[in-house]
Amino acid sequence: MPQFDQIAEIYASQLFWLAISFGALFLIVGLGMVPKIQGTVDKRDAQIAADLATAATARETADRLEAEHRAALERSRAEAARVAAEAKAAAAQATEVRVKAADAAAATRIEEASRRIAEARSSAQAEIESVAAEATAAMVARVAGLTIDEGTARAAVQQELVRG
Repeated sequence: MPQFDQIAEIYASQLFWLAISFGALFLIVGLGMVPKIQGTVDKRDAQIAADLATAATARETADRLEAEHRAALERSRAEAARVAAEAKAAAAQATEVRVKAADAAAATRIEEASRRIAEARSSAQAEIESVAAEATAAMVARVAGLTIDEGTARAAVQQELVRG
């Protein structure tokens, strides 16, 4: 049959064009497109690593600020205790009227120091939450490419702070 006699010639031609097509496809995709895609992936990985390093730095800063705040809080408590002890010692040597006046003054100072400590604690907590919310929004935007509103980021940070 003549159809079977032509098979060798047809397959040789088809194999030749198959090799040419795959070679061209390899050159276009393998040498043209893959390096660009790999470059984009490498650039993205570097950006993620930089974002994680920035987040780690921000966390270290927040931890350092918290430690400084706690040290200041302890100093304030020690100062308040020292002031109260001095006021009590002076009041013990004075008359009963002076004792009452000194106790009132010490109580006012302790209350003021406690109020300032509470304000400092509240301010530091709000600052930490604000920085963490901004960092969270920035990380989500850079890593996932999503934009989240500040309220959502703040809620997520508060949830983590409550859990932590």
